[in-house]
Amino acid sequence: MPRDICYLNSASYSPLPLRTQEAARAAVGRKARPWTLDASFANRQHERARIAAARLINAEASDIALIPSISYGVAAAAKLLRIPQGARVLVLENDHSSPVLEWQTRSAPQGFALETVRQPGDGDWTSAVLAAIERQGAPPVALASISSVHWSDGGLLDVERVAAALRRQGAVFLIDATQSAGVLAMNVKILDPDFVLFPTYKWLLGPYGRAFIYIARRHQDGIPLEQTAFGRRDVRSDGATYFADLNYVPNARRFDMGERDHFISTEMAAIGMEMMAEWGADAVCERLAMLTRRIEEGLIEEGLRGSGVRMPDRRRRAPHILSLGFDEGLASNLVEGLAADGIFVAPRLGLMQISPHVFNDEEDADRLVSALVRRLGA
Repeated sequence: MPRDICYLNSASYSPLPLRTQEAARAAVGRKARPWTLDASFANRQHERARIAAARLINAEASDIALIPSISYGVAAAAKLLRIPQGARVLVLENDHSSPVLEWQTRSAPQGFALETVRQPGDGDWTSAVLAAIERQGAPPVALASISSVHWSDGGLLDVERVAAALRRQGAVFLIDATQSAGVLAMNVKILDPDFVLFPTYKWLLGPYGRAFIYIARRHQDGIPLEQTAFGRRDVRSDGATYFADLNYVPNARRFDMGERDHFISTEMAAIGMEMMAEWGADAVCERLAMLTRRIEEGLIEEGLRGSGVRMPDRRRRAPHILSLGFDEGLASNLVEGLAADGIFVAPRLGLMQISPHVFNDEEDADRLVSALVRRLGA
C-alpha cells in the first residue's frame, strides 16, 4: 500500500495482496497456454478454494458450493425452499439488495408476507429482529434473510441469539456474511444456520465474481439452480457413454455454478481466504477494532461529536466498521474532498462509512481524524 494512500474503504472493495497479484499474472499466462494444464488442474483449484472458504466458518468442504455472487446464492437457496402461504419472511430495512430482492420478487406470487424490520433508532438491530420474530399474534416466521453486519450503518447482529429465536419457530436462517466473513468468527457447526453466503472482493482480499455458499445438509438433496455435468455422478466426455449416471452428487458440490473453471480468479480467491484464515478472525478483529476506536476517540477529543457528527454505539456496531452520521446531512463534497487528500471512505445512505483493514495502521487513523477536523471544524 503506498504510504501516501489512506484507504479506509474495504467494506466496498479491498486491494489485492502482492501474492494474489503475482498469482493472477501467472494464471493469465496459464490461460494463454491451455495445453500446459493437466486434466486435474481445474478440480484442484475448486477444492483449494472450497477448503479455504470452509475454514473461515468452520464448515466441511463438502458443505460449500462455488458461486459467482450473493444474489446467485440467494436464488439457489430460494429454489430449495417452500415458503408457506401466509407466513412471514424477514429482511432488514436498507439492507443490501442481494438478500432482499429475491424474496420481494417471490412474495406476491407465492403468497407469503415480506416483513421489513425497521432500522432502530438506537442502532440495536438484534433486539429489533428478535422483537419481529417473537411478536405476539403475528403470522409465523418461515425465513429470515439478513446480513450479519448491516451493509450501510455497520450495525452488528448477534446471529447466535437470532438463530436460537428462529429455531424455536422452526424457521430458516439465511445469513449474508459479506461484511463479516474472515473478520468475525463464525462456527456453523455450533450456530447451525441453513445458509451462509460471502464473496471475496471485500474483507477476504480477493477478486470480484467469486463467492461461496454454505448449505446445511438438510437442504442438500434439493435441485440446484443450474444443471451441470459436474453436479451429476457420471456425465463425462472421455468415456463410451456420455450420460452414464444422472443422479446428483450427494453434497453441496451439486450446487456449484456453471462454468466454474475460472483459472485466474479462483486461485486468487483461495489465496486471500487462506491469508485471512492464517491470521485468524480474532486477531484481525482485534486489530481493526483498535483502529476504529482510535478514529472514534480522536474525533471525540477534537470535539466533532458536539458539532453535528454522530457516532454509533460501539456495543452495537461491527468492530471493523464505523459509520458517521451528520446532523445536517452528509456534505456532498466531503467524501470527494477526502479522496482529493488521498483518503478513501464511502458514502452510504447519508452516512460516511469508514472501514479499515489489515494493511491500515495508526497513522492512517490519525490522518483521517486530522482531515475531518480540518474540513468540518470543531
